[in-house]
Amino acid sequence: MTRFAEHAEYEPLYHNQKVENQVKTYITYNKGRDWRLLQAPTTDLAGNPIHCVLPFCSLHLQLQMSENPYLSGSISTKSSAPGVIVATGNIGSELSYNNVAMFISSDAGNNWRQIFEEEHNVWFLDKGGALVAVKQPTVPTRHLWISFDEGRQWTRHSFSAMPLFVDGVLVEAGAENQIMTFFGHFSHRSEWQLIKIDYKPIFTRRCTEGDYQTWHLHNQGEPCIMGQKQIYMKRRPGNYCMVGWDNSRILSAEPCICRAHDFECDYGFERRGDGNCLPAFWFNPSTLSRSCSQGQNYLNSTGYRKVVANNCTKGVKEMYTARKQQCPNRPPRGLVLTTHDDKLTANMGSNVTFLVRLEEGDSMRTNIQLDFGDGTAVSYSNLSWTQEGIRHVYHSAGIFRVTALAENSLGFDMSSLHLHVTCPVEHIQLLAPYVVIKNKEVNLTAVVWPSHFRTLTYFWWLGNNTEPIITLDSSISHTFSTEGMVTVTVQVSSGDSILQDTRSIAIQEFFKSLLLSFSPNLDEANPDIPEWRQDVGRVIQKAVADIPEEQLLVAVFPGIPTAAELFLLPPRNQSDGRKRTEEDLEQISEILVNALNQISVEFELKPGSRVIVYTTQLTLAPLVDSIPRHSSSAMLMLLSVVFLGLAVFLIYKFKRKIPWINIYAEVNHEKEQEMISTVGQNDATPKITLSEFSTQKELMEKELEARAKRE
Repeated sequence: MTRFAEHAEYEPLYHNQKVENQVKTYITYNKGRDWRLLQAPTTDLAGNPIHCVLPFCSLHLQLQMSENPYLSGSISTKSSAPGVIVATGNIGSELSYNNVAMFISSDAGNNWRQIFEEEHNVWFLDKGGALVAVKQPTVPTRHLWISFDEGRQWTRHSFSAMPLFVDGVLVEAGAENQIMTFFGHFSHRSEWQLIKIDYKPIFTRRCTEGDYQTWHLHNQGEPCIMGQKQIYMKRRPGNYCMVGWDNSRILSAEPCICRAHDFECDYGFERRGDGNCLPAFWFNPSTLSRSCSQGQNYLNSTGYRKVVANNCTKGVKEMYTARKQQCPNRPPRGLVLTTHDDKLTANMGSNVTFLVRLEEGDSMRTNIQLDFGDGTAVSYSNLSWTQEGIRHVYHSAGIFRVTALAENSLGFDMSSLHLHVTCPVEHIQLLAPYVVIKNKEVNLTAVVWPSHFRTLTYFWWLGNNTEPIITLDSSISHTFSTEGMVTVTVQVSSGDSILQDTRSIAIQEFFKSLLLSFSPNLDEANPDIPEWRQDVGRVIQKAVADIPEEQLLVAVFPGIPTAAELFLLPPRNQSDGRKRTEEDLEQISEILVNALNQISVEFELKPGSRVIVYTTQLTLAPLVDSIPRHSSSAMLMLLSVVFLGLAVFLIYKFKRKIPWINIYAEVNHEKEQEMISTVGQNDATPKITLSEFSTQKELMEKELEARAKRE
């Protein structure tokens, strides 16, 4: 929509709109309430009749403003020349940029006349009393055209001895100095040329009252425009008198009686085929009273509103004007709970702002309760108190269900959301068994710090799988069906960061495990790093040359530096081509047990401090864990050893009070007490000695004594 008027808000507006793939020019006299096509001129420049019948044929205008402020553009008007409009356009079924011509209207767009067959720039001189036209700057010219009767007759004048490409014209207005300056160039290589023209001599005198006439603004004969009858004063066409500073003006403006065309459809309403304004499909008129409080009033729309700046009075005004009605008392409906940024995530310790909106109900008398889901809640007696938002800080990570309750005397409504409160993950550790039985389910667990409650996403990469298993839980169960070494990686996603941990797992049909214990001095200088279990494996492999290194796997118990579990894996290949069996593993375990019993496995912790590796308990083969946890069997055996040791300690402490214990001790005073482990079920299972090694010297003495007895 484009308006080309400088002086009044009642000038018509023009608009180019595409209708059925054709761009047409429309005009309105009531700010877009009604539009119509432009009536084409009845004759051309030669006086020949033009047969152009609406709506199949009409006048179309180019509504572009000039980028050069010194050119007139394709359409122009002047406040001191009311009703005069000069434009570039064409006649036909649609707007075209071919075969264009210049047109002028003296009655604000009701009727049009053709003034040139080619495009021209047109300027208003002397407050619109005269028009000056020059061809477009693409064509050099020595002539200009002047009209004193609103474009009905034009007089040609020469302003340059040589044809000039006119790049612009500057019109200098003044009471005694009327100068028009042309600037351009004679050729594309020439310098700028300035030509000043004093047009004051073309006027013989100053205008008097008799040189003016009244002019009525109208719309095809209808005098009421925007609710007023407007009468203007302007110079009579053809009078050669100078207006100077005596501006044309509105002589009178009389209000009109309101009629239907003074009103347009209100917000949410649209005009139907019968001309009535009815609610659009997306609009519910009852929403107008939703923000209304009981005891107050609101304006109930009739579907119409007066066109902006329309000054009509009486008539149908009261029928179309919105009516004041009392706000109804309604229960809360349409309660909406959101965060200020519409995000459902927040960082722990940061401020979270919640917004509560009520689409329907008495907001002034509605109680609002907000439960943050972490044991904290607030209550407000007026919804207006929550307009700036309700702030809350979460001090723990997790998923919290935030609930809002709106309640008044007629009912209630609820709304909720689930807020994910997170904090950055600093460390992740994958807990998985070192060796598992093929086709047996095993648990894999990821431990993160600091702890989160179902606010993280876990990606589990198992072996050579190209797609991960995605869970919200920190543990999964899986069954490995192929023997060999498998790499398991878990990734945890927390906000924009991803951490991961990787473990290698041996998959076997059967295996044996042996609990190892170390000299107590290992606890005094334990480096507390996982790499030392690899060193222990190499020490054992070196001490027992018959065991290949790939068959040994040492696992350290977390938090127990002087204990570990040694896994004996079946040999990968037999030299004679036999299939590996449990008997093969049994033979290897016997070699290892003998080596450990002979105190042949030791390593230097630091200069002057050596550590001896002992055997604690050997499990059955194959080792099948009835509980899904990977280290439950080993831990069970370790706990049984601890409980047995505690029992012997109590017996030793109170043995003097138990008679039969005293007899047993007296008979067997030369031999240490021994107890068969409840885990082992064969003769090859070594026994657990209940003596404690308190110092390195005591350990060495007892080992030397044992060797002497065997010899």
